Amino acid sequence: MAKLAGVSIATASKALNNQPQVRAETRAKVIQAAEALSFSPNTLAQGLITQRSGTVGLLTSDLEGRFSIPILMGAEDAFGSDQTSVFLCDARGDNLRERHHLRALLSRRVDGLIVVGARPDARPSLGELPVPVIYAYSPSDNPADLSLVTDNVGGGRLAVDHLIRHGRRRIAHITGDPSYGAAQDRARGALDRLAQEGLPLAGDQVWFGAWSEAWGRGATRMLLQRDPGIDAIFAGSDEIARGVLDVLHQEKLAVPAQVAVIGFDNWNILAVNARPPLTTIDMNLEELGRLAAQRLFAAIDGTLGSGIETIGPRLITRESTAPLD
Repeated sequence: MAKLAGVSIATASKALNNQPQVRAETRAKVIQAAEALSFSPNTLAQGLITQRSGTVGLLTSDLEGRFSIPILMGAEDAFGSDQTSVFLCDARGDNLRERHHLRALLSRRVDGLIVVGARPDARPSLGELPVPVIYAYSPSDNPADLSLVTDNVGGGRLAVDHLIRHGRRRIAHITGDPSYGAAQDRARGALDRLAQEGLPLAGDQVWFGAWSEAWGRGATRMLLQRDPGIDAIFAGSDEIARGVLDVLHQEKLAVPAQVAVIGFDNWNILAVNARPPLTTIDMNLEELGRLAAQRLFAAIDGTLGSGIETIGPRLITRESTAPLD
């Protein structure tokens, strides 16, 4: 390859490794020669020189991939521009399995780690490691670590704000397991926005329960018995929202003409296929993954921050919400 490009082996090596000593036209000749010969640098040899493997680990506890996969996709988008490969390991919520995967990733000399939890509550820190670690979705319990999280309070506020702007005044909230910080945070955001507008919470309570369509159906039936005059329901997840819609259809309450419904998560297969398609809050998980990758790049280069960074949500508008006639 060096011979074809008309340069020395040392110059060819520097050009392929983006060393600044090589002129742009020389680098172009070397790259052209490499492409003509289908030459691919030996990554193992490069790693011995640069002390980097060009790989990172993504360690998750999310069994179904519901949250980790979008984060991985965002991270891979960012890593792709730097030709970095990602090893994905699923600990399945098992601490022993997580430690096993951690040892395996470190033995492969990954340059850094992104740790993704199954729920947005604090998780134990992995402690001191020989490579930088970024925690995504589930924050580390150690404030010295860098954690990236979604804004569930802001998401709850955004959902209710959308309903208020569409003229809704009797807004209820049905959500999931109260032991989840996300359920509490989304409810807090919703209640804050209602209070700001001087509106009471329809049904006189937050309906905590399970993250399921079945709970959405059961809670909606109880809610309608207590407060049949509701004109909007904010569901704490898209699964719950699907159950809400089922009961509203059974009760012949038109959506959104009589009752508007908004979900949370933007779980595409549920939201798009709902009847009618579901307005929902998107947690921006792909953006979270991209930002985690960017922060890991910076950490690998020697700049690792600490504390918690929050990613704002997005409103995805579909047919289940509309201005009140």
